[in-house]
Amino acid sequence: MLEMVKDNIGEDGMKFFPFIFTLFTFIAMMNMYGIVPYTFTPTSHFAVTIGMSLSIFVGVSILGLLNFRSDYFSMFMPTGAPMVAAPFLVIIEMISHLIKPVSLGVRLAANITAGHLLFTILSGFA
Repeated sequence: MLEMVKDNIGEDGMKFFPFIFTLFTFIAMMNMYGIVPYTFTPTSHFAVTIGMSLSIFVGVSILGLLNFRSDYFSMFMPTGAPMVAAPFLVIIEMISHLIKPVSLGVRLAANITAGHLLFTILSGFA
């Protein structure tokens, strides 16, 4: 797993490996609860996944502001776009940036729920 992370985030990003590994282990262990009959998988609940994605979003935003200062806001204006469209593009990019944690949280919960439902249905045939 270390090599996969190193290929994706490079040597500079290796300081985040403990966090990435902890997040992976947490999600994997919470999903393992779903294999035990009559138990509830915590990561299939929207509150857990949205809470995780919101807390990571806040952390990433703080790190982005600390590392890039005012350059952090340049991601809201695509390069090469005409200045006439700037107000619309900045608003659209800001909305999509703020909606991302909710979208990721709902997507994770829906995928986990669908996987566990599929496992339940297929195991019912056996």
